Amino acid sequence: MNPGDERLILLKAEELQVKRGGALALDIPDLEIIAGQVLALIGPNGAGKSTLLLTLAGLLKPARGSLLFRGERIVNDGFNYRRRIAMVFQEPLLFDTTVFDNVAAGLRIRGVGRTEIGRVVSEYLDLFGISHLAKRSARKLSGGEAQRTSLARAFITKPEIVFLDEPFSSLDPPTREALTGDLERILHETRTTAVASTHDQTEALRLGDRLAVINGGRIVQIGPAAEVINRPADEFVASFVGVETVLPGRVLRSSDGVFTAEVEGGEIQAVGHVRIGEEVLCCIRPEHVTLSTNAQPPGTSARNAFAGSIRSITPLGLFHRVRLDCGFDLVAYVTRQYIEDLQLEEGEQVTASFKATAVHVILRGMSTS
Repeated sequence: MNPGDERLILLKAEELQVKRGGALALDIPDLEIIAGQVLALIGPNGAGKSTLLLTLAGLLKPARGSLLFRGERIVNDGFNYRRRIAMVFQEPLLFDTTVFDNVAAGLRIRGVGRTEIGRVVSEYLDLFGISHLAKRSARKLSGGEAQRTSLARAFITKPEIVFLDEPFSSLDPPTREALTGDLERILHETRTTAVASTHDQTEALRLGDRLAVINGGRIVQIGPAAEVINRPADEFVASFVGVETVLPGRVLRSSDGVFTAEVEGGEIQAVGHVRIGEEVLCCIRPEHVTLSTNAQPPGTSARNAFAGSIRSITPLGLFHRVRLDCGFDLVAYVTRQYIEDLQLEEGEQVTASFKATAVHVILRGMSTS
């Protein structure tokens, strides 16, 4: 921590290594879980997200390294530590009893009285929107209802850290959307510290105060969510966090913090202090690209404007993904209403524009811009 930084580090990993089948599956030199924050772990399947969660939760023993909870090293079986945390898996793993009894289980194990259990369980059933299911058997729940029950059971003991291992990945999109929204609200209202793994960047952004991108068992970038999304450290992170246009280029000119890079099919202006001749990657997020049917987009301060033709239009829920040929591939996200208003269709000529400040620059062969 920096001097004067009063954030409380609840959990800290030091020189953490985990082996599976004799091979190194996880290598985390340093990781801090901050009180009151949600850390979202994102990465492709097999990247090590679940392995890291299980290790942080004390359910998987590392080959080397240590975990410190509130500054004290977790030793032996970590029983006292595990009583102060909770974990929610992709599968709810409910007991073969009622929803009420499932949610009450942790309180009963802790010796809480019957009257208090009734009061607190009712509170958490209501919090997770399942009060009407209190007497229903867990066997008769839908996937979303079962996961709400699992979440209520985890939160009711007021754990100091909740670990969430892709809890919504097996749910249908509407159910997943509703549950993500409710969990986002509950985490914010209760200020619960959490670590959540997902391969869905939208889910990670909604839940996470910080993002950690994992690949090959290593954290390749970690930081505030907006920073990781808008300033990816390398090409892998860029592609994984939704930067759909990554253009290799070479710096032609540079003046007063603005430079021009030559890319295949044209030139791009961007902001940054670089040297002439340097090799760069120009990263443009699709939501930063504006489309117009005019040769010169009206009312824009964008330094970059390219004529192009629409290759494809793909619906993506609230947005449409428009892939363009501007001498290079360029992707834009626009609303359905915008598509209809401009009567956009495949093969049509448009002008795509974006600001110089919207271009994130990565120096080739380097991990940061």
